[in-house]
Amino acid sequence: MRGAAGGKLCRHLASLPPCPYLRGRIMAEPPILSWEGLGLHQGDGWLFGAPPSEGLDLHVAPRDRLALIGRNGAGKTTLLRLITGEIEADRGTRKVKPGTNIVLLEQEPDFSGYDTLMDYALAGKNPPARHEVESIAGQLGIDMTTNAAGASGGERRRAALARALALDPDLLLLDEPTNHLDLSAIDWLEAWLNRFKGAFIVISHDRTFLKRLTRATIWLDRGNLRRKEVGFGGYEAWEEQVYAEEARAAEKLDARLKIEAHWLERGVTARRKRNQGRLEKLWDMRAQRAAMINPAGTAKLKLASDDEFKSKSVIVAENISKSYGDRAIIKPFSLRIQRGDRIGIVGANGAGKTTLLKMLTGELQPDTGTITHAKTLSGVMIDQQRKLLSPDKTVRQILAEGGDWLDVRGHRKHVQAYLKDFLFDPAVVDAKVGSFSGGERSRLLLAREFARTSNLLVLDEPTNDLDLETLDLLQEVIADYDGTVLIVSHDRDFLDRTVTITLGLDGSGHVDVIAGGYEDWEKKRTQRNARPAKKEAQADDTAPPPPPPPSRSAKLSYKDQRDYELLPARIEELEKLIANGEAALADPDLYTSDPDKFTRISKSLELARDEKDAAELRWLELAELVEG
Repeated sequence: MRGAAGGKLCRHLASLPPCPYLRGRIMAEPPILSWEGLGLHQGDGWLFGAPPSEGLDLHVAPRDRLALIGRNGAGKTTLLRLITGEIEADRGTRKVKPGTNIVLLEQEPDFSGYDTLMDYALAGKNPPARHEVESIAGQLGIDMTTNAAGASGGERRRAALARALALDPDLLLLDEPTNHLDLSAIDWLEAWLNRFKGAFIVISHDRTFLKRLTRATIWLDRGNLRRKEVGFGGYEAWEEQVYAEEARAAEKLDARLKIEAHWLERGVTARRKRNQGRLEKLWDMRAQRAAMINPAGTAKLKLASDDEFKSKSVIVAENISKSYGDRAIIKPFSLRIQRGDRIGIVGANGAGKTTLLKMLTGELQPDTGTITHAKTLSGVMIDQQRKLLSPDKTVRQILAEGGDWLDVRGHRKHVQAYLKDFLFDPAVVDAKVGSFSGGERSRLLLAREFARTSNLLVLDEPTNDLDLETLDLLQEVIADYDGTVLIVSHDRDFLDRTVTITLGLDGSGHVDVIAGGYEDWEKKRTQRNARPAKKEAQADDTAPPPPPPPSRSAKLSYKDQRDYELLPARIEELEKLIANGEAALADPDLYTSDPDKFTRISKSLELARDEKDAAELRWLELAELVEG
């Protein structure tokens, strides 16, 4: 729901205590899929479920919305393939409810051997109906007659999505579904999954996507699988709690090394705390740039003289534009990029992000205007082309040309010490790149490129395939980088944590220059979209003044008025009932000790959830009337 009514409900819900319904449902229904005692041997050891442990247990209920979290290389993608039955485990028992349709959206679908995207979508033993594929493809804006070999990453991702969703799954497995999708496609997918009646498990680096959709989290960590009935929004607090408890236990046992002290002492928790300090610094930088971007005034004069401001500039774009035929890709605009700026470029696919990036870096000349670069500008571009990393080469060869030392931005460092900086075990120094997961190869590419001396860093979709710990690391490295950074990304949370200025492209050729991240650009667009109607009314001097808004009593009946006033309190009561019911069902012994009570609480919980959904919908309808 949009407009004031939607915003009013959001503000109301934000003021309430955290709602367990939104975080996840305790599994009160029989599972549609179970793995018990799961173990998989891979290479020289067990990937997970190693004896003498009892193996991994996983149960998926019919309406589960699960975030699957774990470091690159932990086995997340492998676990999804075990769920589908595509690969066999070395231990354990897999049970699937008869008739359950399990569909996997792969991270890198194989389009080889298919002439068109539609040929790919209709392949397989039980292909989806063509009309279903065409319907979803139309909503995603993808032409399925496109040649498969020449299709872009975004076109292939949308085609794979159209196929997966058209298969009408009961359990949908999503491996990095937002990779190569633009913001409009991500919004569409979020809306589709919110309406989806089945269960899904999703692997994603997109924090915003996970927070909006998931209700429970399964965490694959050092060969173990944990589950908690909280969506991704509560994952980081849970993770830190687990690590803190392990650290305390290790101190008592005087055996820190047995639980990977590297991760506990200097890894996830420490990095996240450091990044909180960096975020505070980022807010200050945004405030300063906002004063410079705004029309000249006292704020700018207080920060720096005009000469000083110009001397710090590394890229100056004056009235630049670009068109292809009759279409304006970039309408005339100006921008002055300073040393230390972190520039985010966002917009839908085809809006002109790559064109703008190429103009700013000098790879493409504008049709009008000029672009001036500082004479000392030296750039490095990281475009996530991890295929350029030869699978037959070792890590040592990639980073240090086969030696023990490498130059890291002018400083000599041992290759194994440098591997630690990028969250690798130093023992992998002689491992071949082909043995790494996609995310690990992306991390290795980052390590290689960040070692190079430069004062301009260009990142094109840098977050694809990275795990959350690596994203924290990337945020840290960007924050500490001495030069200027240009980032093209669809990862909303990453942009909000990283950039000082956002260049927002809406597809019409207009470029918004906003001090802040993606969320700040969204606010700007919302304000602008609400403005034209007001201006139009003001411009028509002959039009009669609009009538005053009707009073609330004219809009609402007595019953409606009572519902509008009382429903927020009732919603809060229902959330407390849901919280109490889920807390009771969280007792693992309840079902065996008192199955009647378990059933009774489950039914009451379902009724409370249904009433809460109906109450929120009713309140929204009334709020629309009130707001006119």
